[in-house]
Amino acid sequence: MLMNLDPTWMMMSFTVVAILSFIFGMALDGLLGAEGFGPIGNTVVVTAGFFLGIFVANLYGVHFYDLKMAVATGLVGAFACLGVLAAIKAGLARM
Repeated sequence: MLMNLDPTWMMMSFTVVAILSFIFGMALDGLLGAEGFGPIGNTVVVTAGFFLGIFVANLYGVHFYDLKMAVATGLVGAFACLGVLAAIKAGLARM
């Protein structure tokens, strides 16, 4: 799905995801506090996780014919990436 987008649509999708991730990252900074990565760090992690989730699903042969499924897969990837990195950070802080 991502490889089939032309550069204009790819830039627009990245911009929309980054803006929404920044808003979400600001809220997560208030929730997670020191356990998080700061507003910009949360934004980077969520944005990268979103696109990484879609890319990994495409590698496993999942084709998204509906935008809703692509967004849901991206959100799962974003939350998984944030959860794993936050758990690693918390584990390293306790050592």
